[in-house]
Amino acid sequence: MIEETAQVVAVDGEYAWVETRRKTTCGNCAANTGCGTSVLQKVLGQKRNRLKVINHAAAQVGDEVVIGIQEQALVRGSLMVYMVPLLAMLAAAMLGEQFAAARQTDSELTVTISGLAGLLLGYLWLRHITVRIGQDERYQAVILRKQMQELVRWSGI
Repeated sequence: MIEETAQVVAVDGEYAWVETRRKTTCGNCAANTGCGTSVLQKVLGQKRNRLKVINHAAAQVGDEVVIGIQEQALVRGSLMVYMVPLLAMLAAAMLGEQFAAARQTDSELTVTISGLAGLLLGYLWLRHITVRIGQDERYQAVILRKQMQELVRWSGI
């Protein structure tokens, strides 16, 4: 389980909207002033990310909570986001090359156009299946516990 601390900003039935802060380790690095990541972080600032999560902990607005998502869900989601459009582009480019060879036309232009079309179709298909996957609880972040419970557990109270 991958965990992150967040703050509840809204509650909507069995879901809650939470905000997390972007974290960097730039303050701990010796190359802080000369690093591109540090410069980019200074330009973008401390932006907050807002997420809709399942609220099994009955958290209320203002609560500090620990949210989590299964590692397997994150890996599968990442693979889909990167691999589906890429594989669709490669498959379409190969089909375009076969089409150009059969027609004896300019294969470079045909491969380029069909590859871009495959990339677009892969992206559209990915958007279509993410609607269905977005409703699957295995791929959604969940509030695991309220942060106060974490403090009580560590203090031994």
